[in-house]
Amino acid sequence: MADENNGNGSNTASPSLTILAQYTKDLSFENPGAPRSLQARDKAPAINISVNVNANPLSDTDFDVVLSLNAEAKEGDKTVFHAELVYGGVFRVAGFPQEHMLPVLFIECPRMLFPFARQIIAEVTRNGGFPPLMIDPIDFAQMFAQRVAEEQARAKVQTN
Repeated sequence: MADENNGNGSNTASPSLTILAQYTKDLSFENPGAPRSLQARDKAPAINISVNVNANPLSDTDFDVVLSLNAEAKEGDKTVFHAELVYGGVFRVAGFPQEHMLPVLFIECPRMLFPFARQIIAEVTRNGGFPPLMIDPIDFAQMFAQRVAEEQARAKVQTN
């Protein structure tokens, strides 16, 4: 990490975001109807995908950011397949103003993890006998804004 002169004579650390490690914390794939679930079908099953992001400090500059993906395919009330992945990364975040820390942790870090998690889900569904599930890109900025709005609404309810 290099110091830069910010023009007013004082040195400030230049912002940096580094991935120190990536890991699969939990991976589960269920194909409860196999082998019948692998037969040709007239229409694609309904697929519901949920996403969650959490971040925990490990030190002043290191954070564990965890991206959770849950994909469930159903045909009527029967589960065709269910895939769950908890994929994490250890990030070193330094030199950012305090007001930028949450957006870095909840937008930029999961954005960096997502392609790897997406590939794992695609491979596990393919290995389960189905076409690979290619999850559409996720707007982590919108997810973060929605989460902040929900927390502000909850705080407002608690103060009234």
